[in-house]
Amino acid sequence: IQAKYKKKKNDPQARSKMSQETMALYKEEGVNPMAGCLPVLVQLPILWALYQLFLHAIELRHEPFMLWITDLSAKDPIYITPIFMGATMVLQQKMTPTTGDPRQAKLMMFMPVVFTALFLSFPAGLVVYWTVNNVLTIGHQYWMNKGLKREEAAEAALVEAQEPKKGKGKKKK
Repeated sequence: IQAKYKKKKNDPQARSKMSQETMALYKEEGVNPMAGCLPVLVQLPILWALYQLFLHAIELRHEPFMLWITDLSAKDPIYITPIFMGATMVLQQKMTPTTGDPRQAKLMMFMPVVFTALFLSFPAGLVVYWTVNNVLTIGHQYWMNKGLKREEAAEAALVEAQEPKKGKGKKKK
C-alpha cells in the first residue's frame, strides 16, 4: 500500500485513500489497530500504584537508593534519570516502524519531549521504573528486529536456491 502511494505522499486525497486501504487490510486480516496501545494500558495501573506508593510510603522517605538518588520518593535532584528516560524513549521511537503519514511520525517524536517534561517533577523511583521498562523494551525490540532480519535472509536464500539457474545446461533448438 505504501509503495503504491509513495509518489503521492503530499497529496491529501492519496493519504486518505491509503488510510482507507490500510484499514480495509486490517479488517480483512483481523488486525485491531488499537492493539498497540494495549501494553501501555496494562502498565497504567502499575504506574499509578507506584506513584501513590512513592507519595505516601513513609518507609521510603530519605532512604538511599544508588549513586546520586538518595530518595526514591523525591524528584531526581540533578535530572539525570528523566533526561535518560527521554533519550530511551527517542531510541524506542527510532526503532519502531513509522506510519505512512509524516505528520503523525513528527507528532510521535514529540511525545518523548512531553514525557520528559512531565517526569521531571515525578518521584525518582517512578522515573527509574519507566526508564528500566524502556531499556527492556529496547532490548526486546532489538532482539525481535535481529530475528526478523535473520528470517528474511533465510527466506531470500531459500527462494534463490529454488529458482532454476539461468545459463546452466544446454539450450534446446
